Amino acid sequence: MSQLQNRTAIVTGASRGIGLAIAETFIREGAQVVLCGRTQETLDAVAQQLGPAARPFACHVGRPDDIRRLVEFSGPVDILVNNAGTNVAQGPCLEMDDARFDKMIEINLKSAFRLMNAFAPGMCERGSGSIINIASISGRRPQFHGMLYSMTKAALIMMTQSYALELGPKGVRVNAIAPGLIQTKLSEYYWKDDVRRNAQIERQPLRHLGQPEEIAEAALLLAGDGASYMTGQTLTIDGGYLLNSL
Repeated sequence: MSQLQNRTAIVTGASRGIGLAIAETFIREGAQVVLCGRTQETLDAVAQQLGPAARPFACHVGRPDDIRRLVEFSGPVDILVNNAGTNVAQGPCLEMDDARFDKMIEINLKSAFRLMNAFAPGMCERGSGSIINIASISGRRPQFHGMLYSMTKAALIMMTQSYALELGPKGVRVNAIAPGLIQTKLSEYYWKDDVRRNAQIERQPLRHLGQPEEIAEAALLLAGDGASYMTGQTLTIDGGYLLNSL
């Protein structure tokens, strides 16, 4: 039997990369998936590719009104994947300004806060649910010239633990995934350049560039009954990059 049969999931940032891979994997396992992204036309094309179990809905996660419309569209939800994120603030700490600070907080952190507060009450009422936040290894160790990205992902990990602590008694599990270097549009600065890519991979015991599907399989574990005794955890999936011995 499919692992997510008769369950409904929302995946933000679902039009490409890790979000698309998660949506594909959840649908493969029997879920109905609401695809959340900024552009309806793009989402419609993705939904056509994925089939009738995919329900596209344009939603800018930085806008509260859009999130309210998403709640109305989705109905009861069993799984929420907060995957949407941005990294528009690369550079030295002393060159960051209020505008970039606020943008990173709005998209990488406040959106997850708003979405969890929108969908977790229904999960609590039904006594079950799984929330998965896509963090980063940059939330565990600071990324050089990436202070704001690292800061928001570290805060997302702590937010995951806080929600897990409070929602667990109500049957709702909250976990996170911290990917390393994955071949997506967001991280192409690091993997498109041969020197930067090879320098990263040579520090990993598993010496290949991570793929979105490898993150999606971890999300499937957290979404399903196989992780029924797991909450408040952050799965680091980085090919071993953070191991101290290298």
